[in-house]
Amino acid sequence: MRLLLDANLSARRIGGPLRGEGHDVLALSEHPELEGLSDPEVLALAAEQARILVTRNSRDFAPLLREWAEARRHHAGCVLIWTLGHHQFASILNGVRRLLAERPRQREWQDIAVAL
Repeated sequence: MRLLLDANLSARRIGGPLRGEGHDVLALSEHPELEGLSDPEVLALAAEQARILVTRNSRDFAPLLREWAEARRHHAGCVLIWTLGHHQFASILNGVRRLLAERPRQREWQDIAVAL
């Protein structure tokens, strides 16, 4: 799967294991040139690169995804982490793994937002 980890997720603790499992992971925290992107720019980047966005910033992305749906704009999917804390790496990783296993084909994520 092609994934984009928002800046609020650990590239090492979340991205590393997912890469080790064969996923193509772009972690914003690893790319200084992407630092400071606004939420709409992050979602646009994920859509342009056909990557599922994984973010803990659910409060801001949920309404943004709703706006995109109302405007009939397409995205490659989104995992909104609502309840897990920033340092709950194992729980976040296992939750993402479970969600990816439930929808194992990239195209199954088109315009889907899933809460974790």
